[in-house]
Amino acid sequence: MDHPVWGYFFRVPEEKKAKVELLKSLPVFEFLSNSELIQIERILHERFYSRGEVVFNEGEPGAGMYIVSKGEVEIIQNVADSQKMRLAIIAERSFFGEIALLDEVPRSASAVAMGETVLLGFSKPDLENLLGRNPGLGIKILSNLSRLTCRRLIKANENLESLQIELNRVKGKGVENG
Repeated sequence: MDHPVWGYFFRVPEEKKAKVELLKSLPVFEFLSNSELIQIERILHERFYSRGEVVFNEGEPGAGMYIVSKGEVEIIQNVADSQKMRLAIIAERSFFGEIALLDEVPRSASAVAMGETVLLGFSKPDLENLLGRNPGLGIKILSNLSRLTCRRLIKANENLESLQIELNRVKGKGVENG
């Protein structure tokens, strides 16, 4: 389909090309061909949010992941005494909520649009349907998700180890000075 003659007959609208390029830039869709990316683009759900509008709340069942096509999303978590802690700001050309594609655990934080925001939703039922229709493509996506989750777990473990070392160092100083 990349042949110039076929390109004449199968023109892809600019909007779809932009979404495919966005998908191509994300690690979840790494190593996918253009035709596979087009298949994914077809099943994405475009959603529009205003400033302060909730995408999902902490504790709700996860239904899928979101790709930020335009705008930014703040990820916040409830902490003690009804306080909220900002965990991250998800910028354009990034994604969040991907664990919901792998497991049906409740959302660990809330997501709120920080301004006019356009999100592309990729739901777990869509991934499951894709696995039924095109197992090879579904396996590529699941493999990428697994690899990404492993990298994040390793990073979280490294951060936890660094915090533990710092805590032990601070505790040690307190004992020496006390």
